[in-house]
Amino acid sequence: MEYPGNLFVVAAPSGAGKSSLVKALMELDSRVVPSVSHTTRPPRGQELHGREYYFVARETFDQMVIQGAFLEWAMVHGNRYGTSKQAIEQRMAQGADVVLEIDFQGAIQVKRIFPNAVLIFILPPSWEELRSRLERRAEDSAEVIELRLQNAASEMMHAREFDFVIINELFERALFDLKAIVHAQRLKFAAQRIARSDTFKALNIH
Repeated sequence: MEYPGNLFVVAAPSGAGKSSLVKALMELDSRVVPSVSHTTRPPRGQELHGREYYFVARETFDQMVIQGAFLEWAMVHGNRYGTSKQAIEQRMAQGADVVLEIDFQGAIQVKRIFPNAVLIFILPPSWEELRSRLERRAEDSAEVIELRLQNAASEMMHAREFDFVIINELFERALFDLKAIVHAQRLKFAAQRIARSDTFKALNIH
């Protein structure tokens, strides 16, 4: 099914800069929105249902799992979190471009469910730079960093299965590349036909 909005799925090995790039993209482009997950934890502070998360009871969440409503879900610190297929569809139907940060396995699964999803893989410029970034974060022990690097080696083997690859050597350039992919998708015939339907009708283009 075609929607006015797009689904962008971004994957990368730990330390490649995926989250920073996606955050910067959303700050620059108000039409790009994050996918809103379902969770069983209670709201915090000023969080609103449907904005930060969809807050649901455990029984409701478990029923959604049984029904196959989630693209993926996980248990984190005793609470369940899941990405709902319907929630993504609703946002795209409203004309939003949804961006989903996920691992490569999840990305490939999303592509099976949403064939029009745009898969983007973020690569580091080198092994040395990836190691340096992980060390500069000062979040992990040397053993964990080595494990992350090992995982990165297997993850990056799957880059060929993605539609686009961005090498995050210079952040500003990588962000430009990410914006270019988003903009190009909006100019595709099918997307323009939906977004500018009045123009297409006036020009008698079907």
